[in-house]
Amino acid sequence: MSGARNLLQTEAIERARLLDVPSYDVILDLTDPGGEVGNGTFRCTTEVRFACSEPGASTFIDVAADRIRSATLNGAHIDTTGWSADGGLALTGLASDNTLVVDADFPYCPTEQGLHRAVDPSDGEVYVYTQFEPADAQRVFACFDQPDLKASFNWHVTVPAAWRAVSTMPVEREEAGPAGSRTVHFAPSPRISTYVNAVCAGPYHEVRRTHDGIDLGLLCRASLAPHLDAGHLFEVTAEGLDFFQTNFGVRYPLTKYDQVFVPEFGGAMENLGCVVYADRRALFRDPPTEAQLQFRAMVMLHEMAHMWFGDLVTMRWWDDLWLNESFATWAAAWALSSNPRFSETAWPSFLGQWKAEGYEGDQLRSTHPVRADIPDIEAVAVNFDRITYGKGAAVLKQLVAYVGAEAFAAGLRGYFERHAWGNTDLDDLLGAVEAASGKPVREFAAEWLQTAQVNTLRAEVAMDPDGTFASVAVGQEAPSDHPTLRTHSMAIGLFDLQGDGLVRRDRVLIEVTGERTSVPALTGVRAADLLLLNDDDLTYAKVRLDERSTRSVLENLAGLAEPLARALCWAAVWDMVRDAEVPVREYLRMVTISLPPESDPSLVTTILGHAEAALIYYADPGWAPVGRHSLADVAAVAAARRSGSQRTWAKAYAGAARTEADLSAIAGWLTGDRVPDGLDVQAELRWELVQALVAAGAAGPAEIDAEAAADPTTSGETAAALARALIPSAEAKAVAWAAIVDPATQMHLRRASLQGFQHPSQTALTAPYVGSYLDLLGDIWRQWEFLPARQFAVLAYPTHQVSQTTLDRVDRWLVESDPPPPLRRLVSDRRDDTLRALGARACDAAA
Repeated sequence: MSGARNLLQTEAIERARLLDVPSYDVILDLTDPGGEVGNGTFRCTTEVRFACSEPGASTFIDVAADRIRSATLNGAHIDTTGWSADGGLALTGLASDNTLVVDADFPYCPTEQGLHRAVDPSDGEVYVYTQFEPADAQRVFACFDQPDLKASFNWHVTVPAAWRAVSTMPVEREEAGPAGSRTVHFAPSPRISTYVNAVCAGPYHEVRRTHDGIDLGLLCRASLAPHLDAGHLFEVTAEGLDFFQTNFGVRYPLTKYDQVFVPEFGGAMENLGCVVYADRRALFRDPPTEAQLQFRAMVMLHEMAHMWFGDLVTMRWWDDLWLNESFATWAAAWALSSNPRFSETAWPSFLGQWKAEGYEGDQLRSTHPVRADIPDIEAVAVNFDRITYGKGAAVLKQLVAYVGAEAFAAGLRGYFERHAWGNTDLDDLLGAVEAASGKPVREFAAEWLQTAQVNTLRAEVAMDPDGTFASVAVGQEAPSDHPTLRTHSMAIGLFDLQGDGLVRRDRVLIEVTGERTSVPALTGVRAADLLLLNDDDLTYAKVRLDERSTRSVLENLAGLAEPLARALCWAAVWDMVRDAEVPVREYLRMVTISLPPESDPSLVTTILGHAEAALIYYADPGWAPVGRHSLADVAAVAAARRSGSQRTWAKAYAGAARTEADLSAIAGWLTGDRVPDGLDVQAELRWELVQALVAAGAAGPAEIDAEAAADPTTSGETAAALARALIPSAEAKAVAWAAIVDPATQMHLRRASLQGFQHPSQTALTAPYVGSYLDLLGDIWRQWEFLPARQFAVLAYPTHQVSQTTLDRVDRWLVESDPPPPLRRLVSDRRDDTLRALGARACDAAA
């Protein structure tokens, strides 16, 4: 891999033992961006003051620059002839107290690492923003780039006079500079890690408001100002701050909280006081669905929770990444569940999205404990995964059930008070919760945080002739290669059929241990139509229903009044599809019967996504067109009806449409013909309709060009790239592939081309590229930056080529190429997906 230094954990431990870093002064000049996007450099001068516990010792500082103009240590010139961007700058003969000054030119980085520069195609304006996690601060300034060498940062940023600049801290003062520029001096920060610093600059549109003495800011590109729904964004922000300050017992630690929506970014980042989001995902050009609003609120609360978990208190090394990401995910769902708008749907959505991804990631060969072994930075880069986010958060929910909500909150308050502005590890957190609860939390951690894979819980039911339970037990299973049987604090719900509905009669709390746990409280009790294991979704486990309950779910799920109980039933059946225990055609029948009446928009979004995946990967290819046609028929009816999920159903209809009549109807929506009442066909939905038509051969380059001309924005540019990659011709695939493998292609455009390149109806067109993917993968991994290389490794994998031949070719590549561990893991995970798809297809074919 090229780029910044791959810091080893052993090096970080030694450097932290040797050094203490009180402060940085960072002078950043952004007045001459120059060149095309991704080209050009900027100048940054860093003055870092640090102490050394062993005078005379040597160390190094991370500087991933284009060139170093000069460097001095305690006034003496440093010879930089041996320096390299990925090797660090050697520092020898250290004193007790040291001042290092490094003046360097750094490259703008088009890969969401370091300082990213983007040009808005709608107006030509330039925007820049930083992204430093996990160790990319060194791409902007010289630093000891590891989380436990915290320091105070004082930023001085020179920008064109028309630009705004924001950073972690409030502006302290400004002064005019030469040639129409100005320098913004920010207040010194508390001692924080390098990776949570931030600078964003450009002609941003800005809206500000004050809440509880905190200055709140929202910033976005000028062209997106009409789509900055400040009212709702400020509402979620204010409610989140109130919730976390109350429940964490520690006030938000700064006087301002900026949220910046930036172009060409892939996700969100919790920079202290200056959170950054991908504007294409967070600002809605179409009227948003409730599911979109809820997901955005969840992400906002996740990043806000990081102000405490990660920024105020930071893991010592990346093996405790879960102390950041798992906690932020769990805390966000906790906070969202207190929001009146999302209170009934927050935990069902958590189960259907975040936790479901945890289950999927935990069943791959690359599974790892929540607290993982991270030997270096390259290893952590692939550990921002489904286990760290989804499973870790679900395990925390189980921990809350185990110790009690009040005791857990008390433990968190003690943790923050004791470790504010410091670094911690697993034992620090466990000690705080154990002290507050009096329970053996370290035993819990040994079972849940330091072991891998997921248990399966099965209901074992015997009936008496009089219709009562003769016995009820819960069987627990574990995979042979990860045989841990855990203690599950959980509930069993009893639901009865009443008319067309399933109504909860009772709920029994139990603790499951070992291979079989009897539930004597249910012996002699009138049998329920649905015996729901893990009612309220307290534990992390796959659930298998008994035969009577399975029948009730398949036939009456729409009548189950409890949103979380419905989500649990959907999740149980989806697990069984993935595990080749239920054929896809049975699952699709359940979807077509039980999903149209569903009132939870997030659950509709999740289940339709699962249905699409089932038809693409898990269905018998000979039957899949039947299932797709059935889904299209149901989706067409649902899309014609006003509801909170109308647009979601419309997208599902477009994605499933294959007949001439359906494609004609979708094309009509684009021209205003027979558009369902209530369906607002605006920019984003228009693109999704165009893309569906292109993939089916019902539209082509002319329609794409016309739509792109009407939408000269970053979103339009990205959507057009995806659409062009979807054109079902060998020529179009060759053009898309050339863009995908060109290192100069911008990441957001490569991502779009990759997303469009493979399609379930075009497997014959993309089959020849399996060999190209494997032939190029090793070189791309060695020569490209990590993020674009990972993007290629994951998204260019031939996911739609579900065959033993694909498995054999990938297995041969894994043996013969002997890839480095991070790359081996990424490819092996995709290989596991192919193997699972083959098993599910066999199950469906046998039905």
